[in-house]
Amino acid sequence: MVTAKEAAAAAMDASKYVRYTPEQVEALERLYYECPKPSSLRRQQLVRDCLVLAGVDPKQIKVWFQNRRCREKQRKESSRLQALNRKLTAMNKLLMEENDRLQKQVTQLVYENGYYRQQTQSAGLVTTDTSCESVVTSGHQNVAAAAPQAQPRDAGPAGLMSIAEETLTEFLSKATGTAVEWVQMSGMKPGPDSIGIIAISHGCAGVAARACGLVGMEPAKVAEVLKDRPLWLRDCRSMELYAPTTLAPARDFWLLRYTSILDDGSLVVCERSLSTKQGGPSMPLVQPFIRGEMLPSGFLIRPSDGGGSVIHIVDHMDLEPWSVPEVVRPLYESSAMVAQKMSMAALRYLRQVAHEDTHSVITGWGRQPAALRALSQKLTRGFNEALNGLADDGWSVIESDGVDDVCISVNSSLSKVINCNATFNNGLPVVSSSVLCAKASMLLQDVSPPALLRFMREQRSQWADSNLDAFFASAMKPNFCNLPMSRLGGFSGQVILPLAHTFDPEEFLEVIKLGNASNYQDALLHRDLFLLQMYNGVDENMVGTCSELIFAPIDASFSDDSPLLPSGFRIIPIDAPLDTSSPKCTLDLASTLEVGTPRSRINGSGPGNAGSAGSKAVMTIVFQFAFESHLQDSVAAMARQYMRSIITSVQRIALALSSSRLVPHGSSISHTPASPEATTLARWICQSYRFHFGAELIKSADGSGCEAVLKTLWHHASAILCCSLKALPVFTFANQSGLDMLETTLVALQDITLEKVFDDQGRKNLCAELPGIMEQGFTCIPGGLCVSGLGRPVSYEKALAWKVLDDDSGAHCICFMFVNWSFV
Repeated sequence: MVTAKEAAAAAMDASKYVRYTPEQVEALERLYYECPKPSSLRRQQLVRDCLVLAGVDPKQIKVWFQNRRCREKQRKESSRLQALNRKLTAMNKLLMEENDRLQKQVTQLVYENGYYRQQTQSAGLVTTDTSCESVVTSGHQNVAAAAPQAQPRDAGPAGLMSIAEETLTEFLSKATGTAVEWVQMSGMKPGPDSIGIIAISHGCAGVAARACGLVGMEPAKVAEVLKDRPLWLRDCRSMELYAPTTLAPARDFWLLRYTSILDDGSLVVCERSLSTKQGGPSMPLVQPFIRGEMLPSGFLIRPSDGGGSVIHIVDHMDLEPWSVPEVVRPLYESSAMVAQKMSMAALRYLRQVAHEDTHSVITGWGRQPAALRALSQKLTRGFNEALNGLADDGWSVIESDGVDDVCISVNSSLSKVINCNATFNNGLPVVSSSVLCAKASMLLQDVSPPALLRFMREQRSQWADSNLDAFFASAMKPNFCNLPMSRLGGFSGQVILPLAHTFDPEEFLEVIKLGNASNYQDALLHRDLFLLQMYNGVDENMVGTCSELIFAPIDASFSDDSPLLPSGFRIIPIDAPLDTSSPKCTLDLASTLEVGTPRSRINGSGPGNAGSAGSKAVMTIVFQFAFESHLQDSVAAMARQYMRSIITSVQRIALALSSSRLVPHGSSISHTPASPEATTLARWICQSYRFHFGAELIKSADGSGCEAVLKTLWHHASAILCCSLKALPVFTFANQSGLDMLETTLVALQDITLEKVFDDQGRKNLCAELPGIMEQGFTCIPGGLCVSGLGRPVSYEKALAWKVLDDDSGAHCICFMFVNWSFV
């Protein structure tokens, strides 16, 4: 019999340091790469199967794997900190350069201020002298100061090289000098996690933006990407910029591009418009474009000491605002719009590509991020192409019906017809011979663009006609005439299936399933309609941004390279941005519109719920329909009627949202009654929290009754989620913060299981705490990481979990509350 003393000695021997032979280390490393955390049985099997480990105690092998995981974690953390240090060092250098530039600009402004003050005083003295000599002298000075006209230059290489050298000098003076007075863009503070240093011009001709940032790519590759402007600028087609609305034509440019390497090794790509202003060759105007002017702009790319590149981007243009209606003229006079659509878009794209080059990323849809970018770009480009309706793309405008609110154009070009049919035919004969586009623009006032599009995304039935959706989508399928009309009208609901974010943090793709089938096979059988949808509800506090909801019909056989026929909505603010709008506005609006009660909603706390009186935005609506050419007149009439019904619905929704935003803070408002199930669950959640923790979850709600409790719980700052008591728990309820954290909707919430939310460590902590929750009734889970429905990591300070009891003290569900969460 082994004594306690002998057992202690044996344990002490087992815990002693063991020196492994190279062969033993090699065998352990092989297993580590296969399974970093082997079970006890796996370790014992390793000892039995591997002869070189035959004499090693399994407990020692367990210790080795623990140490190996610890070393791996330390190595990753060390690499992360070294990369962060290199990034901070490069950012610090960039900020020091920016500080030097600003000091030079201050010195220049002080000098100019003193000069102009002296000139003002001198002018005062001159005006007091009324003699003829002083008047003649003043006139002579003005003539002498007039700028000389540019002399015509040689149109050959020598003349172009002269213009290119001047362009390079002017560009560098803007990128690193004081040729333009740059003002930091609102909300764009530099930092290690920021996109870069973003500035817009003040007081210069045209509109200009400047961006400086760090990218983990070599300068040559950066230049290669930036030169291909249509790759990262979706509004660009060759040397042309698509018009964002139907109210103005597109812009084209006649450019000279010059690439050079400076003495310090920096790579420069600069460009400017060629015109008679510089004495260079010109190009005749092309209809229907308005010729824009690009002033010296470009990219300065230099290697960073810590690896990667430091980039300076300057975009300086004159978009000829005189040529557009006054209502949209601010769009063409906004440097912030140039910064958002061009300078920042270039930096975002570069950073995303650099991240993909160093990380193996697979989205929740099983697609590579590059494939998702291609899909979103295809949606946007198809939308822009239909919106602009350029003749060289095959579009032609058909005669109006006497009312100019909706413009109809048709495209019967072979490439367009083949593309739209290729989405569905799968080798079967082509069905549709033409594509019709109906488009219109409307003015919105006192409404949040993201809130409006968010509602339209989540409540499609409030504005869309399911019969027409199904009919036109089926028109691209073979034998669509055999599709029962009763089935066409059967799409009463929608299911939103999130896919993933694209390179824009506010943009993501999703699939909308309209119909009753639960899988793709049933969908094929029942001819359900799917929509590939891109939603971009950007922060409305960011100047120069637009919100988009673009979608295209697809079927269950859709692949990444399938052509698309996009339709949708785009909203662009045309004056000062509205205050931040909370997503809460869509909670009760659907029921408000359905039952016809007064336009109101559950009002959240904070400044985001009050609209800015007088704020304006332009909404552009584009819908494309495939059809057979002999049906053109009837399809055009149907499209006009459909577009006008959509415009009416949008006006109704916007009015409801606008009136809800104008409710003063702290005022007593009425709201539509919530469902009895939701109010009861809210009461159970708060009562159970009080029972388990001895404290109140929410402050005393305004008003009395369960509806006030639900309202307060819905607006709680922490993410509150309830999951079912099943073998595979799924979420059954979430407040607004919970929906934001999971990046989902109430409709799609039940498709998310509990285990998908937590990472490996979180699942381990949850498994350890779950028995305590069921026995004790509550627990506190330490801070960590979880994952949103779109795959984005979310950090939280801590999570509280408690058992929700019904009125009979029976367990109804488990409630989780994530405190101080944020996206990583």
